[in-house]
Amino acid sequence: MKSQDVFPAEPARGWLPWGPLAPILGLVFLIVTELPVTPIIDRLVDLDAKGTPVDGAGLLALLTIGFLPLLAIVLLWVWLVERRSLASIGIAGPGSLRRFLHGHMVGVLSILGIVAAIVLAGGLVFTSTLTDSATASAWASAESLLFIALLLPAFALQASTEEILFRGWLLSVVAKKLNIVLAVVLSSALFTLAHLSRDQHWLITLSSFVFAVFCCAWVLRTRSLLGVMGWHAGWNWMLAVGFGVPLTGIDVGIPALLVPLTPTGADWLSGGAEGPEGSVFCVAYFVAGSLALWFARRRRTQPPTEPLHEHHASSLQK
Repeated sequence: MKSQDVFPAEPARGWLPWGPLAPILGLVFLIVTELPVTPIIDRLVDLDAKGTPVDGAGLLALLTIGFLPLLAIVLLWVWLVERRSLASIGIAGPGSLRRFLHGHMVGVLSILGIVAAIVLAGGLVFTSTLTDSATASAWASAESLLFIALLLPAFALQASTEEILFRGWLLSVVAKKLNIVLAVVLSSALFTLAHLSRDQHWLITLSSFVFAVFCCAWVLRTRSLLGVMGWHAGWNWMLAVGFGVPLTGIDVGIPALLVPLTPTGADWLSGGAEGPEGSVFCVAYFVAGSLALWFARRRRTQPPTEPLHEHHASSLQK
């Protein structure tokens, strides 16, 4: 498979890293932005033993302080070193806001559907005790509603930053230097590595990888980053605030915006401490979605076949 431009092509005016070097450079971006930020987070945010925030204010700080430097370094690299435009990494073009909001709505509806499926399968049950602050409804607290509202743009920042790094920049560079398949594999592998934790169950690792593959498939289908940025943001936000369940292992105790749920039974069904993203339902969703988007892309890129009657007429004229 030959190299290919993921987004609308433009002349290269700067230096693009060698294909196999790009994931290493992406890892460097992650490390050099995390090192100075970690002491600030430790000082400002109350963290548990796993290093995750224990309340909504901590999560808000983590999403903003933790991801702004990463966003800045990636955009500066594209602008100053590679001398590429925002369009070359998929975040420009007509209807940008509409594409983002459409993806956001799809992300919210997707996680609602997956949570409903887990409930019907018996992996999540409605929490009957509503006196505890962690299981009460967010509508009973103005402070909780404020944090939920503030988390909406915070998750948009976090999700957009990850999409710009992994699917906007890394995917486009490796595809241009090598090929699409290697670009999907390498960008998804780095995404999985960035979300890896000690003693993590293999199903959670698999879920992270197919999550990334799904996002790549969306980008390749639409040739834009905006829709999947919105999808990622809507998915994370609703999962974090909707049901009182963990998001990627982070449970900050925000009262449920919709209905409080509690994991029950096997972790492979409910997701356990990881939250619904650790469930087989999520893995199935990402796999099915990736295949659907990939085959839709192939149908779109295949040249149209010549109609039979036109071919017959042309052969008679010869």
